[in-house]
Amino acid sequence: MLDSNPRVAQLVAFANPPQKRRSNVPSIVIGILGCLLTQVGSAQAQIQAFAIYPEAKPPYYRVRYEREDGESKLAVPVNFTIWIPAVDRLRGIVVHQHGCGTGSCKSGLTGAYDLHWQQLAKKHDCVLLSPAYEAPDGVVCQRWCDPRNGSGAAFQRALRDLGEQSGHSELQTVPWALWGHSGGASWVGGMLLLHPERVVAAWLRSGAPRLQPDPERPDTRPFKMNHGSLNVPVMCNLGTREGVTNDEGRFAKVWPNVRSFFEHFRSRKGLIGVAVDPLTSHECGNQRYLAIPWFDTCLSLRLRSDESTSMHELPSDAGWLSEPTGRKVTPASDASGDPLKLGWLPNEVIARKWMEYVNDTSVSDDTPPPMPTNVSRKGNVIHWEAEADLESGIARFHIERDGKIIATIPSKPNNKRGRTVFQGLQYSDTPLQPLVKMQFVDDVASPTSSYRVIAENTVGLMSGAAGR
Repeated sequence: MLDSNPRVAQLVAFANPPQKRRSNVPSIVIGILGCLLTQVGSAQAQIQAFAIYPEAKPPYYRVRYEREDGESKLAVPVNFTIWIPAVDRLRGIVVHQHGCGTGSCKSGLTGAYDLHWQQLAKKHDCVLLSPAYEAPDGVVCQRWCDPRNGSGAAFQRALRDLGEQSGHSELQTVPWALWGHSGGASWVGGMLLLHPERVVAAWLRSGAPRLQPDPERPDTRPFKMNHGSLNVPVMCNLGTREGVTNDEGRFAKVWPNVRSFFEHFRSRKGLIGVAVDPLTSHECGNQRYLAIPWFDTCLSLRLRSDESTSMHELPSDAGWLSEPTGRKVTPASDASGDPLKLGWLPNEVIARKWMEYVNDTSVSDDTPPPMPTNVSRKGNVIHWEAEADLESGIARFHIERDGKIIATIPSKPNNKRGRTVFQGLQYSDTPLQPLVKMQFVDDVASPTSSYRVIAENTVGLMSGAAGR
């Protein structure tokens, strides 16, 4: 037996299905054994990567499911982690779904710990949920990013089990606000088409489900149009170098499929728009500074104030209209030409943010972040707590000792893909591991020193100073 770890055996078996018997030639046997040992080692390394996830103690909860055998069954193991705000009853679920590849899958392990997305969820009495599929390199992404292949059923099973864990049984019935990147965008779009009555809004970053057969990928099943999905606000978001202004490279085919999806929906009066990131290719960049306000607006407009799980419908002839790959917006009432060739935006606030985003992604914000709380000191270690600015998140903290700033955390920018973010940012828009702590060690502290902490958001606005 090459490895007694059942998760290793499981991944190796999945990545290497049985082959036809070959002749018993020693050199071939040696080659096969060497290859298998290499694959086992690779599987072990990938499992170790997935095993490193943050601890899930309340208000965090986690469930994990093994892969299942059989058609339309869960093809790879998956973790579901949620963060729950301190409320008596939940009104919805904000889902943050990673994309394809081991790196993106691993990044899903920290999605529920994102302070910025938590603030969106908290405002609307929602949980923040992030799946993490344990898909080895080489596994066809469709095995999980098509929800008909078991991942949709696993998601709903997780809502039941996490509801039991947390004492919030309403998780099984509340609406979903779905965000997805790449293969995760395909998953989100698939869930929208399968369950439109459950979806508040859907954001598709760098991907979309196929509505027509793909001659280059005959294994990909197209989805059928569900007219109920036309009433759900949808945003298609991608980088300009994903085929919009550059038709070469690995991701050049993203835009043709997204454009087809958009045109199919919009021509039927669907509430769908397009926001092109002018700075990126497939990475997420600064999209959260439009995505979070957009979700905030959609949640405000669609969720009901009572315990009903039905949602308000939005008029298709209202809102604002935008050029899918341009920079102009206009009120729907003033639009000229065919409005069904233009993208839909819910209101003027989002229309103005959309214009800023498609220009240079510099979405503005004139509100300072919340002041930190619970500043404390234990020895020479200063601790504090803080909530993110809903519009702009947290960039850094400034530490004052006796009225003078002595440190900034982080001291250097740590996000290669956009604005400086306190928690850092991975490819699929999730915090870096290990999760950064809100603490500062003062090596020259004196017993009489006093400390204050100031939060700075990602547009450079400062909070008030909180101290002890």
